[in-house]
Amino acid sequence: MARYLLRRLLQSLLLLALVSVIAFAILHLAPGGPLAQFVATGDLGQEDVDRLMAQYGLNRPVPVQYLEWAGNIATGDWGTSYRDQLPVLKKIGIHVGPTLELMVSSTLLAMFIGGMIGILGAVKRYSFFDHLATIGAMVALSIPTFWFGLAVIYVFSVNLGWLPAGNRETIGDGSFIDRLQHLVAPCIVLALVSTAVWSRYMRSSMLDVVNQDYIRTAKSKGVPAMQILLRHALRNALLPMITITGLHVSTLLSGALVTETVFTWPGMGRLFLDSVSNRDYPVVMGMLMFTACMVLLGSLVADLLYSVADPRIKGASK
Repeated sequence: MARYLLRRLLQSLLLLALVSVIAFAILHLAPGGPLAQFVATGDLGQEDVDRLMAQYGLNRPVPVQYLEWAGNIATGDWGTSYRDQLPVLKKIGIHVGPTLELMVSSTLLAMFIGGMIGILGAVKRYSFFDHLATIGAMVALSIPTFWFGLAVIYVFSVNLGWLPAGNRETIGDGSFIDRLQHLVAPCIVLALVSTAVWSRYMRSSMLDVVNQDYIRTAKSKGVPAMQILLRHALRNALLPMITITGLHVSTLLSGALVTETVFTWPGMGRLFLDSVSNRDYPVVMGMLMFTACMVLLGSLVADLLYSVADPRIKGASK
């Protein structure tokens, strides 16, 4: 296990280095820059622009800038925002809480609803419910997240007035009930695609399990159907879902970016879009690296949990 962890750690570091090189090159070679909007409007003179370029180190070659940035990252210095001079880690820390709140709640909702739909679809294979669930999953996967978000706002906020249209809390309130009301709509929107994915994977996994010999043996011994479903079939069908959960982190982060924009949710998605619009290079790079670390960590944790849950994988990894 120790050798496996060391190998995965080295692979993760290599991937992080590759991601940082590609992202840094694209970001700095794109037209414009942090000061382009001030130059275009004439707010800054050429002397001011040259002074700021030298202050931020933007007048040096891109490889030199990258090496300095990578060296600072290695020592724990993620840089300072060009926009408000706040440390990048502090800005990420402010916005990561709302994003994790939205991701965790939507994931739990999607796992519960999608898992139930998948189990019922496998138990009642080719029934009306199974066909309806299949069609519903295809529709959910086809609907753009931003369109579904706008539809939820129009129906439940504008017309019915049941839910707030956006933000994380009402200014001056901030109670638990108020935050819960603001969480409902973006949580449902973000969980839509995840629910469809979970239902299809759970159905496929359950169908693979219910046809195994030990399930037939349990039925022939007169074991109650509910006990077979919960104790034998579901327990083994959940093993592949561990991997799906780890790999689903990237999908949740991309969906959160759109969802947070639609509902003006003060999370990392909003921060990323604002930073890209303002060409705030340190914040953009910091968020890309933080996101890459989360995705790699999710994949590593999923592999470790799978090896613990399945003795065959644990033995093979030694």
